[in-house]
Amino acid sequence: MFEREIYIKRREALHKKVESGIAIFPGNNEAPMNYPANSYQFRQDSDFLYFFGLDLPGFAGLMDFDSGNDYLFGNDFDLDDIIWMGPQPTVKELAHKCGIKSILAFTELEGTVRKALSEKRKIHYLPPYRGETKMLLGSLLKENPCSMNNSGSEELIKAVVSLRSVKGEEEIEEIERAVNTAYEMHVTAMEMCKEGVIEKEIAGVIEGLALARGKGISFPVILSINGQTLHNHYHGNILRKGRMMVVDAGAESELHYASDITRTTPVGGRFSQLQKEIYEIVLRANMEAIKKAVPGGSNLDTHLTACRVIASGLKETGLMKGDIDEAVAEGAHALFMPHGIGHMMGLDVHDMEALGENYVGYNAQVKRSNQFGLSFLRFALPYKKGHVFTIEPGIYFIPELINKWRSEKIFTDFINYSKLDNFMEFGGIRIEDDVLITSDGNEVLGRPIPKTVSEIESICS
Repeated sequence: MFEREIYIKRREALHKKVESGIAIFPGNNEAPMNYPANSYQFRQDSDFLYFFGLDLPGFAGLMDFDSGNDYLFGNDFDLDDIIWMGPQPTVKELAHKCGIKSILAFTELEGTVRKALSEKRKIHYLPPYRGETKMLLGSLLKENPCSMNNSGSEELIKAVVSLRSVKGEEEIEEIERAVNTAYEMHVTAMEMCKEGVIEKEIAGVIEGLALARGKGISFPVILSINGQTLHNHYHGNILRKGRMMVVDAGAESELHYASDITRTTPVGGRFSQLQKEIYEIVLRANMEAIKKAVPGGSNLDTHLTACRVIASGLKETGLMKGDIDEAVAEGAHALFMPHGIGHMMGLDVHDMEALGENYVGYNAQVKRSNQFGLSFLRFALPYKKGHVFTIEPGIYFIPELINKWRSEKIFTDFINYSKLDNFMEFGGIRIEDDVLITSDGNEVLGRPIPKTVSEIESICS
């Protein structure tokens, strides 16, 4: 946990943003693998962590915006628990760590909420994403849990987003720790990227590094020689020379702050001339996009900058043609980069995604596009000091998408389909860094992870 004053200040800030009512913050419980006593590794709800800090199951927090009081609901462990788990802190001790004075048994949560309901007070909660949380809220609020998929208090969502979007110094330090773990993971993957190795051998080793250095991986490892599949979690391929291995992987710090890094490595340690040409385009897009990520700019501008670099580079190779600005404006480049430039990062690898991307990355003035590719941009708003983003351009040759567009004669003024036949087994390339927006520019967080052609080939040699 951070110092108790941090959690007190976070709750005080939220009190100032929500006018009235109460807010319920259910913590997560353990999730059984195959029976109750055999659970997956516990992961606390990120919003509960942000405001209450307790990384343990069986708790709920409540804020009363009318009285200004905060409450912690939970039960002390009994002797049966202690026999199996060893000595455990009391609820009173835990409450002190996060600056909560009012503690109640978990069974009293229902009565507290029902009293607020009877008084017709506003009941705020964030969109639940776990079945047991929906069941709990449904029981407390006398609502059908099946109808709560997209529910939640808009006022509370916007207030939480405004606070969590800007990272404090203590949060940036945690993210940087996670990035430094990712350094080890990615350098290890590069060193292991040799012909005959099975993908899962590498995935298993780097996942172990994440667990050894912190709380484990920040998302399931993406590692594949089929890099044209953006989120490929299959790890059964054997590495062969002539292919490239895309590794998109990150770690969680001890306090659950995430890193998210992608690197692309040639099997056997040397890029072919063609691979090098395409790789250099992606690298140029990555570096130019990072330059754009500064206060006063927006993530939309950064995205479009990367898209223009990619389209221009592909025009030089003969794969695209025509006016580059027009091609990007119409979305022709999305055949090769069908995703956004990146996403906000913090306690969640896609930070606050559970609260709704449109609340995090868009507003009344900046609406999400429905254009293919651009519609997948998770955040389009201006940058602020304290924002942390991924910058992750890529070029992918997706046979199914190429064949569809070619058959439908889509963007024939901008794409040389005849030249794409030689790229149907090329795969994909992505380069991703984690970037902090500072007062006058940006900082690429953590120990620099090799990403130039010479750096990667040197690691692999």
